[in-house]
Amino acid sequence: MNILLCGAHGFIGRHVLERLLSQGHPVRATSRTARPRSEKPGLEWIQADFSRDLSAKDWLPRLQGIAAVINAVGVLRDRPGQPMEAIHHRGPVALFEACAEAGVRRVLQISALGIAGSDTRYARSKRAAEAHLLALQEAGRLDATVLQPSIVFGPGGASSELFLSLARLPLLILPGAALNTRVQPVAVQDLAEACLRLLPRTGPPQLAAVGPQALRLSDFIASLRLQQGRPPARMLRLPDALSRLSARIGDHLPFQPWGRETLALLQQDNTADPAPLRQLLDRDARSPTEFLSTWEDA
Repeated sequence: MNILLCGAHGFIGRHVLERLLSQGHPVRATSRTARPRSEKPGLEWIQADFSRDLSAKDWLPRLQGIAAVINAVGVLRDRPGQPMEAIHHRGPVALFEACAEAGVRRVLQISALGIAGSDTRYARSKRAAEAHLLALQEAGRLDATVLQPSIVFGPGGASSELFLSLARLPLLILPGAALNTRVQPVAVQDLAEACLRLLPRTGPPQLAAVGPQALRLSDFIASLRLQQGRPPARMLRLPDALSRLSARIGDHLPFQPWGRETLALLQQDNTADPAPLRQLLDRDARSPTEFLSTWEDA
């Protein structure tokens, strides 16, 4: 299948790209900046930017000869030139409308789990794109699946490196939300495999992409520490007032993920039934207790 992959330079997108190429799928991959030189058979780079390409007509030329589209574009923070509303909502909607107009039937949208009840800009913009895509599906104009992963873990991920850094500390002082909120981390390799398997088939409108085990975020960090061969660390709760203060300070440091929106997202569980992903993969997804042992697989 000729596939348009948006966000191929990102953490998730890079792994999806490698999995697609490994199975012989020709890929047209997008880059925001100058087009990289393609050095791999079957790979074509094109320039595209969700912050600027906000009309279906911007995307129609890029869809010529394309059978399926995967959107793996996402940001955690508003940054100069990358407004979240455009990156998550207006740009993807333009792409989805172009797919419907061009007759591209299969569209996979990588969104996020745990955003249904959140009033953050991140959640609102993600939900808006999901709703538009699923409305196009209900109208019979295309065949879509929205993948909703919990925390995605693997090589090259900024959050993965943060968790590994925290796991090396003998004393952890974490916000209460991080100590108690339950998450269901999924390996980036399994998420990429799910995309590959969903391409040629009609899938569910929405698929929670979660690992087999739900655990508190603090326990996840403790598991990573154990996998590193380190003794258990002592964990302390950061008072709520200090948590809010640190998040407000983080809002002024856009180069890192911590801020008030991140704190708000941490205040609700991020879990789901692992059975749908297990059925799709024909096996259990990787457990958080084996993430580091399979690091080299990616």
